[in-house]
Amino acid sequence: MKRIVLGLLAATAMVLPAFAADIQPALLYDLGGKFDKSFNEASYNGAEKFKTETGIAYVEFEVSNATQREQALRRFAEDGRTPIVMAGFSWADALEKIAVEFPETQFAIIDMVVDKPNVRSLVYKEQEGSYLVGVMAAMASKSKKVGFVGGMDIPLIRRFGCGYVGGAKAAGATDVIQNMTGDTPAAWNDPAKGGEIAKTQIDQGADVIYAAAGGTGVGVLQAAADAGKLGIGVDSNQNGLQPGKVLTSMVKRVDVAVYNSFMDAKDGKFTAGINDLGLKEGGVDYAMDDNNKDLVDDAMKAAVEKAKADIIAGTVKVHDYMSDNSCPY
Repeated sequence: MKRIVLGLLAATAMVLPAFAADIQPALLYDLGGKFDKSFNEASYNGAEKFKTETGIAYVEFEVSNATQREQALRRFAEDGRTPIVMAGFSWADALEKIAVEFPETQFAIIDMVVDKPNVRSLVYKEQEGSYLVGVMAAMASKSKKVGFVGGMDIPLIRRFGCGYVGGAKAAGATDVIQNMTGDTPAAWNDPAKGGEIAKTQIDQGADVIYAAAGGTGVGVLQAAADAGKLGIGVDSNQNGLQPGKVLTSMVKRVDVAVYNSFMDAKDGKFTAGINDLGLKEGGVDYAMDDNNKDLVDDAMKAAVEKAKADIIAGTVKVHDYMSDNSCPY
């Protein structure tokens, strides 16, 4: 009998680790740091929600330079981690290679399409959410000049800017001043430069400035608040960074993308392919809370809700810069 019991215990010991290995999530952040108050932090929040609800831990990695990407991704795959979620388009090159090497591993990438049978590509209609905050910016502006500060100068960020211009012009803005922070990944994490750009735009007459620049945007919001102007946050709800000085935030539900990828894998429902998330799908929106409620009057709320409904219904079509690298507004 003792031998049988020991045999059963040994069998159980072999089965349990195999079961646990079915869901060993991993999250890889983009440059700018986990607590960037923006894109990466939204990813972190989604992973934390999953951990809180399920009790399943996840591993994470913050890159400090681009050369670490392939090595970090391969290490997690070799360790049997799955699903592995990557925050940011810059993971695409490494994923193209490693997804083929580890066909049984489930991968998800945010902000890029990687066409592999084991990859979920999560992309957003940032232009739709940016259109909404553009409407709000124009209505809140006294000068009717508003600003946009992008991070790295790439088509994805131009998509934010173009949608913003569309909404602002539709709501009466006469000028939208646009600047990018740089053309390297360092542009995502330079709050000082973001602040300098914002001050220059303010000197040119802008009194509401939208930042789509990761950690750099923190400097934009600070500069706007210091000058008595309004900022607009991005990705996460950044209204609380400068309470009463941030008109709204264009929230991009990166947290939901991470949470759903982990949860779908846990529930055996993980699917590959493209998830394109706009206003209709709840992927983007504008943020309201106690920090900005006094800045948004009834007329502004009505206008932005009408624009939102029209975009969802298809009666207003927001141009997608990435479709032809142009902005007609």
